[in-house]
Amino acid sequence: MIEERAIIIALEPLAQQSPTENQSIATLEVVRKTACGLCGQTRGCGNSIWGKLLNHKSVNFTAQNSINAKVGDNVIVGIDERALVKSAMLLYMVPLATMFFGAILASRLSALEAAPLLGAGAGLLAGFLWVKGHTAGRSYYQNNQPKILRLESEKTVQFN
Repeated sequence: MIEERAIIIALEPLAQQSPTENQSIATLEVVRKTACGLCGQTRGCGNSIWGKLLNHKSVNFTAQNSINAKVGDNVIVGIDERALVKSAMLLYMVPLATMFFGAILASRLSALEAAPLLGAGAGLLAGFLWVKGHTAGRSYYQNNQPKILRLESEKTVQFN
C-alpha cells in the first residue's frame, strides 16, 4: 500500500446510504512534503524555482470516508501498488501497442509514404479511447480508488 498524508477539505454525504450509516465522500488535498526547509525562500536547491515558475498547485481528489473523519483532519490515504502499476501499464502500454499495430497495418495496406504515420496516429487514438472506455467502468473505478486508512495522529507499530 502506497501511503500519503492528506487533509480533508470538504465532506459530502453518500446518496445511497441507510439512515444508520454515517459514511461520506471526502474531498482531500495532499500535504506536500519538502526535502529541506528552503522551499519558499529566495535561495534554495532549485525545486522552489521550478515551483514558482510552473505555479505548482495542489490537486484535490475524493475518497470514501469510512473512518468518519471531519473537515480539517489530517489523514493517511493509501492506494494499492498493484492498482497503480496496472493503471500505468494500461495508460502507457495499450496506446503504444495499438500505435505500432496501426502503423504496421497501414504500411501493409497502403503504398503511400504517409500511411504508417496516419495509421500510427489512428492506432494511438484508438488505444486511448479503449483505455478511457475500459477505466470508465464502475468496477474498475471502485477497485482502484484511494482509501482513507486512518487519522494521521494514529501511529501504527511495525515489528521487524
